[in-house]
Amino acid sequence: MRPAFRLAASAAMLSCAVPALAHRAWLVPSTTIVSGTDDWVSIDAAISNDLFFADHNALRPDMVKVWAPDGSPAQIQNAATLHYRSVFDVKLDKPGTWKIGTTQSAVMGSFKVDGVDWRVGGRGPGGPGGPGGPGRPGGPGGAAPGAARPAGEGPPPGFQPRPSVATVADIPANATDVKLTEVIGQNNVFITAGAPTATVFQPTNTALEMVPVTHPDELVSNEPAKFRFLIDGKPATGLKVTLVPGGKRYRDGEGAFDVTTGADGVAEVKWPFAGLFWLNATSTDAHPSAPRATERRMSYTATLEVVAP
Repeated sequence: MRPAFRLAASAAMLSCAVPALAHRAWLVPSTTIVSGTDDWVSIDAAISNDLFFADHNALRPDMVKVWAPDGSPAQIQNAATLHYRSVFDVKLDKPGTWKIGTTQSAVMGSFKVDGVDWRVGGRGPGGPGGPGGPGRPGGPGGAAPGAARPAGEGPPPGFQPRPSVATVADIPANATDVKLTEVIGQNNVFITAGAPTATVFQPTNTALEMVPVTHPDELVSNEPAKFRFLIDGKPATGLKVTLVPGGKRYRDGEGAFDVTTGADGVAEVKWPFAGLFWLNATSTDAHPSAPRATERRMSYTATLEVVAP
């Protein structure tokens, strides 16, 4: 049993089968609990078909942020990007719970110029951070967000990418059929050095967030847990939360199940067994903050470790 600093929890699980989702992004730590303040944790980061098996693309280390237990920014160290995964270290030199993860805030969409389809943002060259710009064609859209395209991988013969612009400001004045979506998301893991703390879970009251009732580093199989979800600081009522256990290649099925938040935004989970779980929730509404966008797509993802009693 984990130490007795577990937060209170109770749950009744609602489950249903969900179809397999390809190319999930994840971060997996070498441990989620350490006892002192002179320890290190190593993180694998990838986008893969089977959860926690690096088989598709690496997640770029420059996308990763670290928050120390007091909420201050910290740094990754010893980062390396491999063909299928990235790896980096974080030195845990302060007591409490650390947050390590990625954040996304972008506007993506499409428009037309003289009947020709263009895109805004996207992946590969021509998207954010790529060499493309106004009037330049974008790259092929095969990689997941944040992916480093494997060496030698390119578009199929005869592929003609859609032209693109990098930002909304680059949309020409004569554009028509402009359709823009604000995309906001985060993907986290939590590491606790010594006793757990809650500072890194303070909500910003912006978009979709998770505020745990049960501490993420205190999850035990066959014991209930609670997670509160908020949208713009208010309870996310009726939100579907999907949980997928790792190790699919060793099972006949994916083993995913869903839970639904109540009126208070709380999702209740009873873990069926120990192991690593990928938690994901998504929501779409018509309340974007980005200029010219008409839709907002939000996501929250976390990798959680559940231990045996």
